[in-house]
Amino acid sequence: MAAAAAVTLARRLLRSGPRAGLRGAGGREPGAAPRRAIGHGRVAVELDGSTGVAVMKMENPPVNSLSLDFLTEFVISLEKLENDRSCRGVILTSGAPKIFSAGLDIMEMYGKSTEHYAEFWRAVQEMWLRLYQSNLVTIAAINGSSPAGGCLMAMSCDYRILAENPKYSIGLNETQLGIVAPFWFKDTMVNTIGNRATERSLQLGLLYSPAEAHKIGLVDQLVPEEKIQSTAAAVMSQWLAIPDHARQITKSMMRKPTVDRLLAHRESDIQNFVSFISKDSIQKSLQMYMEMLKQRRG
Repeated sequence: MAAAAAVTLARRLLRSGPRAGLRGAGGREPGAAPRRAIGHGRVAVELDGSTGVAVMKMENPPVNSLSLDFLTEFVISLEKLENDRSCRGVILTSGAPKIFSAGLDIMEMYGKSTEHYAEFWRAVQEMWLRLYQSNLVTIAAINGSSPAGGCLMAMSCDYRILAENPKYSIGLNETQLGIVAPFWFKDTMVNTIGNRATERSLQLGLLYSPAEAHKIGLVDQLVPEEKIQSTAAAVMSQWLAIPDHARQITKSMMRKPTVDRLLAHRESDIQNFVSFISKDSIQKSLQMYMEMLKQRRG
């Protein structure tokens, strides 16, 4: 697509207005409502009918922890967008200051029944399966720190833009909490930054600064925080310039083996998680971590 055309499309993505003329690429009918809310609560969703782009804003204060309720809402919201023929792309971002998502909600993994652990882990799997293999263009506008499960969500998107703030960090830091990242977390990171960088990251539980994350390819682009949404819209225009069917088939070709591996071992993965998280030593580690968080807040 010519540069001038891409700029024009980016401008359309940044505003509501007349029909954006994308029918040739996405097959949507003209005359769609400019903006409409699809979700609310823990996941606020607004779809711009003139561009086919939705913004999913995580709003689960204080730190967008991935609780069972949040994960359920997230999957339902994304499924609605998948089934909406007017939607072609999603920008995933946070409504919380200084945090994209703090990752899995520790309270879902501490002091609960084995049945609850199983239900929670199935919901985590479902979130990843839905996001990682989505037919939509998915762009993570990471406007805050993104450890652990938050990093997984970002890596599951097609493109990652991180706010260039030295106070922000991103990575899979599970080992620092005494937890082991499951194989599909690992596979997702390997697909993003390669085997050696992943091995080092996972063993040490590394959290990367924006500059470090960009250097190893964990994020694709760094921008000033005030420009992250406009940059996401501009990048989205580049991705939407590609015919949907060709892009979707290519995405599936790249990601299907990783998805199939979890699908083939889904039940055993749940049982492994339940067995692991139920151990007294792991429960004690989680308790110590929560006490440390309370001291910090106090």
